[in-house]
Amino acid sequence: MAGPVIAVTDSVFPSLDPAKAALAKLNPTYRMSKSANAEDILAVAKDADAILVTYAKLTREILTQLTRCKAIGRFGLGVDNIDLVAAKEKGIAVNYVPDYCIREVSDHAMALLLALIRKIPLSNKLVQGGRWEMPAVVPIRRIEGTVLGLVGFGHIPRLVAPKAQAFGMKVVAYDPFAKPDVFRAAGVESVDFDTLLKTSDYVSVHAPLLPATRGMMNAAAFAKMKKGAYIINTARGPLIDEAALVAALDSGQIGGAGLDVVAVEPLAKDSPLLGRDNVIISPHTAFYSIEALEELQTKCASDVARVLSGEKAVYPISA
Repeated sequence: MAGPVIAVTDSVFPSLDPAKAALAKLNPTYRMSKSANAEDILAVAKDADAILVTYAKLTREILTQLTRCKAIGRFGLGVDNIDLVAAKEKGIAVNYVPDYCIREVSDHAMALLLALIRKIPLSNKLVQGGRWEMPAVVPIRRIEGTVLGLVGFGHIPRLVAPKAQAFGMKVVAYDPFAKPDVFRAAGVESVDFDTLLKTSDYVSVHAPLLPATRGMMNAAAFAKMKKGAYIINTARGPLIDEAALVAALDSGQIGGAGLDVVAVEPLAKDSPLLGRDNVIISPHTAFYSIEALEELQTKCASDVARVLSGEKAVYPISA
């Protein structure tokens, strides 16, 4: 007997074998969209039983035209590309994977921070260019005794904290939704946003992208930070007002930035963030490891299989 039809809107994976293995018992048929455009998505998803999505936008316009969809699985830990309200109105269960790459992203945040503090990329560039000069990379501060401020204290920053503490950093965090016992258990001081900005030598952003958090790291926030402080972002690009960041870098108010995400990806070739010795940018790779991608596909597809089988998802999310 023919199984359900599963539409795949987009994929960044070498293969979808882990996802297909998790769905194999349902004997599904797969349809791959030619692009992430709404027209192409609807061509494969309009009468599909489920959708697997990575970065494509599943807007209200698309969701209201679906006739059979019961489940949407998001290959990721954010769902800002899915209209959750429209999905709920259509009775479509949405699942995601909030814990698949927390080790990788926390490692990446620390790697960006340490590389900035120790000026590794600049040092490497100088040596590769034939310059063996310590004066060209000074000053460099001792890590021990500095303060790292975490904006948000969910799964990822809770793993960043002990890694930073292992280097002798004091860690503070701002998260109005995290309970006091979570901070106590981690040995992290809970502070308000302004206090975090004023007291931190380094700020690492881990907030979800919401209307209230979009552009939260703006000119006003940078002005409150210590002069020469560093900022790290491995969460969502639009959390930072990039024009304000560029201005703060130009003025020296912000001493450096480590970015794995930017407001518009890929980064424009003429971006004023490029060509700076105190800015490190990686191409949205913090999430990646071979193991993380296998875990992501398996967990996401397994939840879609559960919903299509009349069961509850392990990682549901709703409006």
